[in-house]
Amino acid sequence: MAGNSARRGAVRKTGTKKGQVVGSGGKRRKGLEGRGATPPASERTKHPAARRARAAAKTTGPTTSGGRGRPPVRKTEDGPENVLGRNPVLECLRAGVPATALYVASGTEADDRLKESVQIAADNGISILEVSRTDLDRMSSNGMHQGIALQVPPYRYAHPDDLLAQARTRQEPALLVALDNISDPRNLGAVVRSVAAFGGHGVVIPQRRSASVTAVAWRTSAGAAARLPIARATNLTRTLKSWADQGVQVVGLDAGGDTTLDAYDGSGPVVVVVGSEGKGLSRLVRETCDHVLSIPMAGEVESLNASVAAGVVLADIARQRRGR
Repeated sequence: MAGNSARRGAVRKTGTKKGQVVGSGGKRRKGLEGRGATPPASERTKHPAARRARAAAKTTGPTTSGGRGRPPVRKTEDGPENVLGRNPVLECLRAGVPATALYVASGTEADDRLKESVQIAADNGISILEVSRTDLDRMSSNGMHQGIALQVPPYRYAHPDDLLAQARTRQEPALLVALDNISDPRNLGAVVRSVAAFGGHGVVIPQRRSASVTAVAWRTSAGAAARLPIARATNLTRTLKSWADQGVQVVGLDAGGDTTLDAYDGSGPVVVVVGSEGKGLSRLVRETCDHVLSIPMAGEVESLNASVAAGVVLADIARQRRGR
């Protein structure tokens, strides 16, 4: 029967609808649902960014020793710096660190430290802003701000040539300090304080791989950073050679130096180059030095902290100049 004949095994289509005929019955619905946005790298536990964030949180955590230690800060290069926590903020305000704003979280319980911080800020014309705790959380890497933050503007560095110009203006032989491989801002602040105390004309630091003038350096300098020019050199070796061409003697400090401090005459224009306690002077900087000084020491002490060594040498040069 031709009218009822059909090819054996053929599938009979009952409609014209295209697409999948047999459904999943909802069994695959979960697998087709989206999983949401990918979390930031810092929140993925095994991502390198997350490890860096955890390390930063440990470094910038709040102090528990009455304010001793490094204040927790968050800073971008050449941008404003946020000092976080009640002890660090109060110490910076007491030390006269320049600041543009004091942030206080709404509903924060006031104690003596917070009250004094607000009072000092008000007395010095620093803006006091009440913000939400969420805003302060964004300023910190770990949220440990204790309800208060201080914004410090970026430091305005001088040009290296300005340091020599200042010495000529004062009609004095230049007394300068250059820092090589110094990465701790507390050492920078201590050196700045010594240079100011012994009549120096300025400090120069490399633009890269060096401590910069942060709130920590300001506080350690005990206000000297406001009075003494600090310059930043794009290339420290080139700057030292330029000064040498202008008659400034370049003197490095190293425990294995070829000249002892007792035998050195520092009455002329001089720049004292201080290296780190661990790395010492870099090769190119050392080759630029006219002399490498060592400080005579008694006992079994092999070396001094960089800022202490700089202070000893500066004090001796100042003594020589007073005697002439």
